[in-house]
Amino acid sequence: EEQPLPSEEQKHEKLQTEKLPSETPLAQAVLGQLKISSVTPSSVGLQWSVPEGSFDSFTLQYRDAQGQPQALPMDGGSRSVTVPGLSPSHRYRFHLYGLRGRKKIDHVSTEAVTGEGEASEEPLPSEEPQEEKPQTESPPSEALPTRAVLGELMVSSVTPSSVGLQWSVPEGSFDSFTLQYRDAQGQPQALPMDGGSRSVTVPGLSPSRRYRFHLYGLKDGKRIDRVSTDIVTDQPEEPPSHSEEPQTEISPTEDNQLDHPETEVPLVRAVLGELKVSSVTPSSVGLQWSVPEGSFDSFTLQYRDAQGQPQALPMDGGSRSVTVP
Repeated sequence: EEQPLPSEEQKHEKLQTEKLPSETPLAQAVLGQLKISSVTPSSVGLQWSVPEGSFDSFTLQYRDAQGQPQALPMDGGSRSVTVPGLSPSHRYRFHLYGLRGRKKIDHVSTEAVTGEGEASEEPLPSEEPQEEKPQTESPPSEALPTRAVLGELMVSSVTPSSVGLQWSVPEGSFDSFTLQYRDAQGQPQALPMDGGSRSVTVPGLSPSRRYRFHLYGLKDGKRIDRVSTDIVTDQPEEPPSHSEEPQTEISPTEDNQLDHPETEVPLVRAVLGELKVSSVTPSSVGLQWSVPEGSFDSFTLQYRDAQGQPQALPMDGGSRSVTVP
């Protein structure tokens, strides 16, 4: 178990005694059965219920194909998750823990075997027409009662190695989202997100390459709606002397001819606005910021986790918000 600093521990205990006077009723939180909602060669969808009480957060634990332990933290409102990056024809044992504060209150498990064949069997409709398999998986009769609709999938930022996407939910709500795309090697990738997400930055892309992204909105483990978009990543970064020129106020032609070192000085005038908290759950924090002057190539968010280990989240220079899970 984690060993917080004494001051933090005292604060935590004090908070518990102030806000949660009786611990016994809190323990009355029960997890329902952990069910398998979908299986592909590279992913498993799981869903569960909470028939009694409530949890602050959940953690799904399993071992990957190499036997390494993996953990997916989720907020207390989650009732489903898609586990990506699995190996085909492999047996996995999943353990779902319901937590109150940092205490594991209840635990359910299940086993699943991923589908056969290559991961490309994942229903990724990159080259398929609009009327493709995932749409037929959820017949109109099932989709009607849910009335959850995805807005357009828009591009918020593009760099040579990443793409920022955002969307809206004009009607209803979703339990979770999954963003699917194929990497530069043609392998399907899936990014699971909670139902409160409205943006995501996809890292690790290749420059000057076309990607097709598919965002699925899920309810009770079923895909209710889907939106897609095509994006071409930027060209590779050029040497600084080139890439800096357009950002100066000096005319590009003059700058090319003279190549003044002074033209680099204005570029340093890049200023970060205040870092504000946009959302808080028991297991995540949303942050946002502005860039009132100049621009940045990239951002890095650093923090220490509950175990005191340093963590870093890299983001492209177009980012103005992030959710720390």
